[in-house]
Amino acid sequence: MAEFWLISVPLDKTSLQSLEKLNRAVSTTRVASSFRFPIPDLKVGTLDVLLSVSDELTRLDAYTESVIQRICQCMSEVMEHSRDKVQENTLANGESKTHQKSAQSPAKAYFQALLVDLTSYVTHFQWDRAKYSTTLPLRTLTEVISKQVFQTESDLKSRSAAYSNVTSSLQCLEHRIEGSLHIRTLTDVVKKEDLVLGSEYLTTLLVVVSRENFAEWERTYESLSELVVPRSSRKLLEETEGGIFTVTLFKKAVRDFKAEARQHKFTVREFSFEESQKQEEEMTRLHANKKEQYGTFVRWLKVNFSEVFMAWIHVKALRVFVESVLRYGLPVNFQTVLLQPDRKRSKHLRELLDSLYTHLDSAGAASKPDVGLDIPDMSMAPQEYYSYIFYKININLLTN
Repeated sequence: MAEFWLISVPLDKTSLQSLEKLNRAVSTTRVASSFRFPIPDLKVGTLDVLLSVSDELTRLDAYTESVIQRICQCMSEVMEHSRDKVQENTLANGESKTHQKSAQSPAKAYFQALLVDLTSYVTHFQWDRAKYSTTLPLRTLTEVISKQVFQTESDLKSRSAAYSNVTSSLQCLEHRIEGSLHIRTLTDVVKKEDLVLGSEYLTTLLVVVSRENFAEWERTYESLSELVVPRSSRKLLEETEGGIFTVTLFKKAVRDFKAEARQHKFTVREFSFEESQKQEEEMTRLHANKKEQYGTFVRWLKVNFSEVFMAWIHVKALRVFVESVLRYGLPVNFQTVLLQPDRKRSKHLRELLDSLYTHLDSAGAASKPDVGLDIPDMSMAPQEYYSYIFYKININLLTN
């Protein structure tokens, strides 16, 4: 269970004693694992700014998580539709060849490995001062992250659309190759020697005949027009649904022959070597384009997933800082702890926290209702109130 609880408590004497009790309880009862989560000194600003930034961070938190989920979904879909390419990609990253034979979903295997890295990042969190300078005001830091996430989402939409377009075009051509006898590309079936080419008077047609009509075709094709060359029909392809036959006749009789063929439920197919050659070249081009886009797109998804995930954890840190100042006041003096609950004992951990920190808000904790967050276009559950500051970091979104 890749879920973490980020809590913040003031550094007064009672809370410090409670923190020590928490650490002892965690180590002895094993209800959770505990980690440091250092947050640097940031520019506080005015109360109005803090309140405004708090609202912005609430929205940004939900928005950033939604972008992470979309990147994950896109990565999963792209990988699942290109299983062989994914296996080549993972082998290039040093995984053993036995992985290539695994029946496990490539996306699932990748996310499971990634989960280890994300857990390590969260449990060893260090503020990235190079990206998010602590000299910047809180509002500016929020805007920097917001612009970063928005740009990533915008790029995701455009790159996803481009990849979908080339994939759809390729699927359409593949459908024609693998489709019914009436629409299938026949480049690999029809040879030049099967047709009369370059004749001023004669031409060869391709006719689709259902299996049950094979005998009738052989019996009647010469009579469908007086200008059919006798014994000119050859079967080029036979499959379960039927076959494709050639027939040679004079060009001036083509229209009448087609009309008679329809009466007998034979279908004359249009065919030209030039058009088939173009389709083959287009198929080659699209395959190369998709292969190139696949590698580029997957690399982009992986890199930008990591970037947005790290930005998301910084948003959590900003929320803890802002809410700690708003609730505990100035000067800034609070302690942040990251807990990873045992999934079977999370209820016990919650009870332990409530008992240790009930002194922070003994009256308010009993009387305050859950605070609902009414945020347009964001589907969010109501935020529960606790006497300590609490935020959940759920990275199970990777395996949903």
